[in-house]
Amino acid sequence: MIFLQIPATPETILHFGGLDTFSTDFLVRIALDVLAVGLLIRLVYYRIYRRSDLFLTFFGFNFVIFLITYLLNQVQMSIGAAFGLFAVFSMLRYRTQGISAKDMTYLFMVISIGLISAISQGGWFALVCINGLILISVQLLEGNYFFKRELSKAINYDRIDHIRPEKLPILLAELQLRTGLPVHRVDMQSIDFVKGSVQLVMYYYANQTIHAPSSSPKSKIQQTITAE
Repeated sequence: MIFLQIPATPETILHFGGLDTFSTDFLVRIALDVLAVGLLIRLVYYRIYRRSDLFLTFFGFNFVIFLITYLLNQVQMSIGAAFGLFAVFSMLRYRTQGISAKDMTYLFMVISIGLISAISQGGWFALVCINGLILISVQLLEGNYFFKRELSKAINYDRIDHIRPEKLPILLAELQLRTGLPVHRVDMQSIDFVKGSVQLVMYYYANQTIHAPSSSPKSKIQQTITAE
């Protein structure tokens, strides 16, 4: 009630609780935050997944989290309240469109970067080191440094007679021929015997291509399918 009785003048807005929104500390922190998120989304996420439709989501969440946390950090706040605020924002989901686990992971990371950039007490060098550690970790895990990065795509397959275990080589060969992807395994989700189709998830390694077919009338893949 006392707060509501304080007149909302420009001086009280800019200097409430000793906060100056145009201070050097604020500008440096938000610059480091935007730089870290920009590198994460543009150089790691977009380079791998080639999706730009979630840019607004990532940058919007990060910016709002940074501002809210920075403003709340100027008043006395318990560690429980801070973690509660972080949990609320990190658990947000969209009901209109499903978000994959990897997209939710990136969303969690941009929220974390915004939170760390706003409340870090170790100085600017420590903030650079923490954000840099996050970026390096993501790059190492998303790259092919320690293991092959496996991607997946869900499809509806119209040859229900090829889903039997003994015909797995024929199924993989046909998927490679149709999609042009180096599919090495599939996972069956559901079967529709009425429509004669099956929902599959095919898996393939990133940065791996199929060798071009030979100059013979039929490639080995086509021969395998035709032989059946």
